Amino acid sequence: MASHRRPKQQSRARVTVLTTAAAAAVVLSANAANAAPSQKLSKDQVKAKVDDLYSKAEQASEKYDGAKEKQQKLQKEISTIQDNVARGQQDLNKLRDSLGSLATSQYRSGGIDPSVQLFLSSNPDNFLDKASTLDQLSAQQVDALKKIQDKQRELAQERAEASEKLKDLSATRAQLEQNKNDVQAKLADAQKLLNTLTAKEKQQLAEQQQRADRSASSRVDLGNSTPASGLAGAAFAAAQSQIGKPYVYGATGTASYDCSGLTSWAYAQAGASIPRTSQEQATIGTRISSVNDLQVGDLVFFYGDIHHVGLYAGNGEVLHAPHTGAVVRYESMADMPFEFGVRV
Repeated sequence: MASHRRPKQQSRARVTVLTTAAAAAVVLSANAANAAPSQKLSKDQVKAKVDDLYSKAEQASEKYDGAKEKQQKLQKEISTIQDNVARGQQDLNKLRDSLGSLATSQYRSGGIDPSVQLFLSSNPDNFLDKASTLDQLSAQQVDALKKIQDKQRELAQERAEASEKLKDLSATRAQLEQNKNDVQAKLADAQKLLNTLTAKEKQQLAEQQQRADRSASSRVDLGNSTPASGLAGAAFAAAQSQIGKPYVYGATGTASYDCSGLTSWAYAQAGASIPRTSQEQATIGTRISSVNDLQVGDLVFFYGDIHHVGLYAGNGEVLHAPHTGAVVRYESMADMPFEFGVRV
């Protein structure tokens, strides 16, 4: 006789676990089925990504240059303040020594005048309050004490200023290290991409870069443009003498340069001191909005954040230090987003 008992049902918890597991299995299977196999980037794709990383490295490089320049400026200012404090302390010691001599003279003659005892107090302000009631100070003593007070206040102010600048210097050094790490990280990422290429592809890219450097350094039609001034012409001539030198972030010559390192060096050779970074260089001189109004030697700036600068070479060309892996060379300004020029 057949049994009419209903089959035992699984617990709700067990059903839930099994359902969840089954769903996960379906998702994993679907992902596995839909996932495209990892594809190796082509040589051109690698180059495009590497060029982008080089551009980002240059952004970080300009920040690095700015932090480095600020660090050097702060170090000079701190050194000057510390020298002033040292000299001021010597002056203060001499003033106190002169008072000590007065006290010694009075002691030998029978005792130290109460006014002189107060005069040698470590708290000159307190001394003046009390001395005003004693009416025992000579004009010479009052003048000497005021000099001590002024010197003490001056030293306290300079020490406080040095302390603040030291804090700023510490923060600047930390920023400098961060910017340096950012540059190195971008360059390392670029190298990893290049390492995915075959030896043949690497050679092809190297030859392509070498051809670009050679053709942009020697076979460029600069037209008949004239320099913006004798200063601009001299700066441009100096930059031309560095054609073929490699780009290295943070470098200011003469073995290598970064973009603003080249422009600041070139103008220095012409006898003009301009700021170190591209962003700072963009704030000087007379701004020129149109490419048509540029003249040879004008500074030309690129990209929205102004992280790249070069020298206008004429006929729509710029002479610049482009990026890691390239050398100082001419290049068409149409290859980069031009923002504006500056005439120094």
